[in-house]
Amino acid sequence: MKVLVMYVDEFSYTPAQKNLDSVEEITEGASFTDSVLAFIQIEKTDEDNDVKSREKKLVNHLKWTARKNNCTKIILHSFAHLSDSKASVEFTREVFDLAEKRLQNGGYTTAQTPFGYFLDLQLKAPGHSLARIWATL
Repeated sequence: MKVLVMYVDEFSYTPAQKNLDSVEEITEGASFTDSVLAFIQIEKTDEDNDVKSREKKLVNHLKWTARKNNCTKIILHSFAHLSDSKASVEFTREVFDLAEKRLQNGGYTTAQTPFGYFLDLQLKAPGHSLARIWATL
């Protein structure tokens, strides 16, 4: 799993193009402030592990990043451009859904960007050392 996390002052998206036929139609975008935005790619080798172990590893990293940025809002964004390896759609969605539930149970406010869409993105991120963190989990 590859994760690029950014603390963002502002982030918004608008669905631009659906790229998975199996997902629901979404036309509305959303906006967020003072959030941790996680660009996440679940890799094929992640499927060799239990889904809950991968979800826990991701959540622990996101909680750490949120604490370092004094933040309680986390946005999960599937970003299949951090590696050549891609897990199945089903496994990826399960990791995302389990991670979101665990984060919410931990008191975080969460959101997921629309899965299976290319999105128009706008973001504003400050330039300090913990505002951008890349990891292989």
